[in-house]
Amino acid sequence: MKRTVQTIIVAMFVVLITAGFAFAANAAAGPGNFPFFHLGCLAIGGLTIVSLKYRYRGIYTSEAVGAFAMYALLVALFTAPAIEAVRTLVS
Repeated sequence: MKRTVQTIIVAMFVVLITAGFAFAANAAAGPGNFPFFHLGCLAIGGLTIVSLKYRYRGIYTSEAVGAFAMYALLVALFTAPAIEAVRTLVS
């Protein structure tokens, strides 16, 4: 039962972060330039982490949440609005 509750907590975190990414990407890039590929990569990565959390007992909840948070940050850095912001900042 404890393992299932921990997996549900990780799954809820994945859903909330993915929804937040979708909202922020829609607000930043606009509906015409929505990064569907990045959203798909984020969803597949989240499903993978939830699956690994359920399969292996040795993975702590905080580790799974932290790994997905870092993965979401990495995916967000490679979207067009983030690249444009870095390009503007550097030049």
